[in-house]
Amino acid sequence: MPLSLPNAITLARLLSVPVCIWLLLGGRYGTAFWVFVAAGTSDAVDGFIAKRFAMTSPLGAVLDPLADKALLVSVYVVMGLEGLVAAWLVILIAFRDVMILGGAVVQRLFANRLPLPPSLLSKTNTVAQIVLAAALLGEHGLSVDLGVALDVLVWAVATTTSASFIGYLVAWVALMTAPPAGERPDVARPPAGQA
Repeated sequence: MPLSLPNAITLARLLSVPVCIWLLLGGRYGTAFWVFVAAGTSDAVDGFIAKRFAMTSPLGAVLDPLADKALLVSVYVVMGLEGLVAAWLVILIAFRDVMILGGAVVQRLFANRLPLPPSLLSKTNTVAQIVLAAALLGEHGLSVDLGVALDVLVWAVATTTSASFIGYLVAWVALMTAPPAGERPDVARPPAGQA
């Protein structure tokens, strides 16, 4: 089965992750900025193409969030190691994504439930993280002085990351404690052997 265009774009974004890491570790922040911006933009492009031309697929539903998390967590961790972003923000971002990934695994393996779809808040958080990472790379790689705007972006990411994690946790607990499909807890079952 040939790879669809949206999935090919998503795969290219996933393959850009080691390139971004290599550039950052080599101190080539300017080039890393352009590679990251291209990868971040592809997130919107593949989603638009998939929805506009009815090219959504189960593979894309798994590959797209995986590529997003791999790109963002990797870039933030390396930027943290390079001293480009505060360690507390890196820990917050990484902790949220690790917990969401762990929750999805638990849902699938132990409760046989599909992972929760991304909420609007989660999508907003992803966009905010992309914008902040691009701003940090632009400031250090292209000598762009963003001043107080950078501080605003940092706190916007911290706020949306925390809020989206809390929202996900509430939804996850509700899903995991809900009765399996087909069961109605409000209807008492007759004792065994009675109709």
